[in-house]
Amino acid sequence: MVHKLAITSMSLGRCYAGHTFESKLDAANKYGYQGIELFHEDLIDVAEQLCDENEDPYSATAQLAASRHILDMCRDRGIEIVCLQPFGHYEGLLDRAEHEQRLEKLALWIQMAHELETDMIQIPANFLPADQVSGDPDLIVSDLRKVADMGLQACPQIRFAYESLCWSTHVDVWQSCWDVVQRVDRPNFGMCLDTFNIAGRIFADPTAASGRTADADEAVRRSVAALVAQVDVSKVFYVQVVDAERLRDPLLPGHAFYDPEQPARMSWSRNCRLFYGEASRGAYLPVKEIARAFFHGLGFEGWVSLELFNRRMGDADPDVPEELARRGAISWDKLARDMRLVAPSPAVRISASL
Repeated sequence: MVHKLAITSMSLGRCYAGHTFESKLDAANKYGYQGIELFHEDLIDVAEQLCDENEDPYSATAQLAASRHILDMCRDRGIEIVCLQPFGHYEGLLDRAEHEQRLEKLALWIQMAHELETDMIQIPANFLPADQVSGDPDLIVSDLRKVADMGLQACPQIRFAYESLCWSTHVDVWQSCWDVVQRVDRPNFGMCLDTFNIAGRIFADPTAASGRTADADEAVRRSVAALVAQVDVSKVFYVQVVDAERLRDPLLPGHAFYDPEQPARMSWSRNCRLFYGEASRGAYLPVKEIARAFFHGLGFEGWVSLELFNRRMGDADPDVPEELARRGAISWDKLARDMRLVAPSPAVRISASL
């Protein structure tokens, strides 16, 4: 099996903390990453740097110019752009006027994808409050067919990777995501499978003292068996492999990460994801079992991205991009060994162990 290493651009540091896109690309290049998932936040940060003080970085002109500049930066370092993400809060909107505005926004995203020379846009399942999002599967499918058809009409065509998040309002498990993908039934519409979001829904419960759901182990066993039996790997456009930290105290009111405006799993995700194998930092999810289902059960080949969210990303410390790139590269070496992947060696020697 052949696999290529990628990382999400914001996983190497947040731009609001002073971590420039250039510094993150340099760190990714140093540690052997072949691709990036381009986080839209980083594209806007580049647009702001390119704009005059009277220009709007969110304008189509500014975003397209930033896309071209980003492509040049990536080419200089031999890094591919796996996808542009996240095109969020789209499907199932009850406000249909807002739905139409999102479709107008998508037209610009398709233009940006062309400028970035990527053929893929990622769509996370909607996690707006339930009073804003319909759970009607027919509406969700209809909305996503519109997206897919826009991608088919584009030249070159654009693919869409739909992803269930463990805190999404309605599509919060891979089974629901897979059902949507099958019903959309378009050649350019597939899914992104993420170890964190699978385990984060059925195995982990950050509000529980144990950090686990009541039937955590059995739920994982059933889930991975069903995944291997049901999913067509040709519809898995790429995968993400990360772990997460078991909290010392339940994520309830009074916890440092508690946010009354967010589901607990979302707050946990934003602060506590870890790279594969980082047991010394508190990683405890059954990532190995789920990853084995990806690589050996399904036989997935292609892009493997490390989509980290962690409080460290928001620190202003200038060492953050290199630290996170290095930790990710160490985790990739461990994953490649554990899964027996055909994968490239890091660009530099890594002496630390997890």
